[in-house]
Amino acid sequence: MENGGREIKSGFRLIIAGGGTGGHLFPGIAVARELKTRFESTEVLFVIGRKRLESEILSPMEPEFKAISIDVEGIKGRGWKKGMPVLMKLPKSILQSASIIRQFSPSFALGVGGYSAGPFCVAAKFMGIPTAIHEQNSYPGVTNRLLSKFVDRIFISFEESRPYFEKKRPILTGNPVRRELFLSQVNQPEKGDEFTVLVVGGSQGAKAINEAFVEALIFLNSREKKVEVIHQTGKIDHPRVVEEYRVRELKGDVVPFIKDMGAAYNRADIVVGRAGATTIFELAALGKPSILIPYPHATNNHQEINAGSLVRAGGAEMILQKDLNGEVMARALMNYMDNRPELTKMGEQARKISKTNAAEIIVDQIMEMVISA
Repeated sequence: MENGGREIKSGFRLIIAGGGTGGHLFPGIAVARELKTRFESTEVLFVIGRKRLESEILSPMEPEFKAISIDVEGIKGRGWKKGMPVLMKLPKSILQSASIIRQFSPSFALGVGGYSAGPFCVAAKFMGIPTAIHEQNSYPGVTNRLLSKFVDRIFISFEESRPYFEKKRPILTGNPVRRELFLSQVNQPEKGDEFTVLVVGGSQGAKAINEAFVEALIFLNSREKKVEVIHQTGKIDHPRVVEEYRVRELKGDVVPFIKDMGAAYNRADIVVGRAGATTIFELAALGKPSILIPYPHATNNHQEINAGSLVRAGGAEMILQKDLNGEVMARALMNYMDNRPELTKMGEQARKISKTNAAEIIVDQIMEMVISA
């Protein structure tokens, strides 16, 4: 197999650009892992921004994957005065991207959303590197909407996002799910009889969910309903939530960020969380029932649309944040605690919308593009 005369029988060099949240990075990690299964020697470089969360997600994966940061920031929500200095940095970030491309000499560039994907994918395209983007959500982010005009191919997770990319005939792949989630489940001991709730408001947490769940625990305790808790709070809200648990004498594993999500999913009977695309497709792939609280300020309300796909399948219950409080959440949990067959059915229905071969489809498409380049 050759790329413009370059032999790639035993090796492949891929750059994945994007980040800002785990929801952007985790699908990229799944694609990188799939590529590594196909070639004896695969080098993957992640190009990210300078958020600490991005490096915290990727640093445990070294030396399997490497990461490098460029000087780029998001412009959304900053307004004209604060946004102008960010725009002024774009030429620098494009030059940094071009320098990375010259040094790494990638076979392909994949943008996975988030502001660092913007300047990098533009530079890659104009330097003749085959380039694609993957859109995780039902409503595309600003970066991917702009990049769709430049890149060679577009991959989408939800059919609902197709109208925004019609001119490029996007390919429906689903959202790649990290393989380690399945490996963690295999290696875990059998679950006990306790009812376990996993609370996860995305990689950065969710204060509204944290507050409601603390109140829900108090309500459950008052009804003598005992639950085991795994609570990912996000880094910013972690000290406050830990103090709430202490003052109110609540029990649970309360952490800012869960490193082994596979083990956490394995322990959980039900998951309470936001409705980002990564969460939706992980729940479906693992057949986990859930109570979803979409982030109400997501662009074009895309988290509610995301959640709707799982709710319609019978694999989740949705509570809008405007309707959320401790008692509402507690009563929803009690319903499933008292009706385990319904919970089992919910997990089975969630699994029906799973697209576990998303990473394979994307890598197949990448290889097709590289061969024909």
